[in-house]
Amino acid sequence: MPEGDTVWQTARRLHTALAGRVLTRSDFRVPQYATADLTGRTVLDVTPRGKHLLIRIEGGLTLHTHLRMDGSWKVYASGQRWSGGPGHQIRVILGTAEHTAVGYRLPVLELLRSTEEHRAVGHLGPDLLGPDWNPDKALENLLRDPARPLGEALLDQRNLAGIGNVYKSELCFLLGVTPWLPISDLDAERAAQLPALAKKLLEANRDRPARSTTGRRDQNLYVYGRAPRPCLRCRTSIRTANQGDGSRERPTYWCPTCQSGPVPETRPSRSRTPSSRTSPPPRTPPISYE
Repeated sequence: MPEGDTVWQTARRLHTALAGRVLTRSDFRVPQYATADLTGRTVLDVTPRGKHLLIRIEGGLTLHTHLRMDGSWKVYASGQRWSGGPGHQIRVILGTAEHTAVGYRLPVLELLRSTEEHRAVGHLGPDLLGPDWNPDKALENLLRDPARPLGEALLDQRNLAGIGNVYKSELCFLLGVTPWLPISDLDAERAAQLPALAKKLLEANRDRPARSTTGRRDQNLYVYGRAPRPCLRCRTSIRTANQGDGSRERPTYWCPTCQSGPVPETRPSRSRTPSSRTSPPPRTPPISYE
């Protein structure tokens, strides 16, 4: 699942293969850019911004892509067989004399003037893996809507950029609170720890082939994807439920013993009402997942 660390790794591979080299092949397989031709131009750099990728090209152009759930960029050496998926899933090809970068299943692909990059990424909060990282600003953004559930606030890229569904669940576990806890109920000590902890997790994983939040060899993640297996700390069965703002629901995982705070009703129910432990937090504007 592409999150900030995955996008950072992708940007590094693309930068290594393309930056400073002249494009000998340019093939856009989306109607909007079917006639666009970048051959003869030099790739200047490839920069990650949260979950976004910016490929800057000579002549003041930027190719902006976003992987969302299923997209990927693959880099192949000259003559190497492509293996990223069937040909009909290819959206763009950028080739040099040495390498070919192939974008598969890219749901977001646009060619911008580099001076207009703000149209694509100007809404983002501080980037956990970027030079603009500002923990105080990130925390200020998160606390702006006190009633908002912590999990939703973490996923909103306008607050801080780079956290996806995996890190949302893992961060909440490490903080010892459920993703449905109103962020105003997070005590001051844990709130202060949150930005640094998020950055620590993404930085630790940006160079790893397999993401890990536990530091253990036998199990990479504490809760994400582990229901109903036992918690690594207390052996209680991990729970799962969807969380979202109504625009998009995401599977969320937590330990009912290690994490305090409100939880949804996870047993089948005709009314689908929340658990009697708590009232549901008020709805907020849609999350900006991108």
